[in-house]
Amino acid sequence: MKQIDNIMLTAEGYLELETELNELKTKKRPEVIKALKEARALGDLSENSDYDAARNEQAQVEARIKELEFKLEHSTIADASSKDTVSVGNTVTITYEDGEIEEYKIVGSLEADPFANKISNESPIGKAILGHKKGEKVEVSTPNGNFTIVVTNIE
Repeated sequence: MKQIDNIMLTAEGYLELETELNELKTKKRPEVIKALKEARALGDLSENSDYDAARNEQAQVEARIKELEFKLEHSTIADASSKDTVSVGNTVTITYEDGEIEEYKIVGSLEADPFANKISNESPIGKAILGHKKGEKVEVSTPNGNFTIVVTNIE
């Protein structure tokens, strides 16, 4: 049997998945079941587009519920209480070689959103700075080459 890797999540990310799962189970699933019953009541199911649409939606909702349950069951919540070294859940300020300063929240790969400055612990920068302390220079390896950054703050 295949080994399942643990999914790393921040406390906020875990809560978001849990909230979505509860929403699907308590609101969306009953809505879909109601729509199925109403479509069935219309008669001939072979030419009933409402019934087909409701069945497709039911399949999507059930698949998402299974996916969320799996992710929550196999996840680990990151402990970001330490501000001494960079870990998942910390917000980190880094300075690039050219003086540019960026602030990133280090999150698990499921929560990564570069447009919201949330980078994955598996990204080149995330992987490179994990475990480093404030003031340390860190070499980052990317497919486009290597560069150096300095960890200037950990929150």
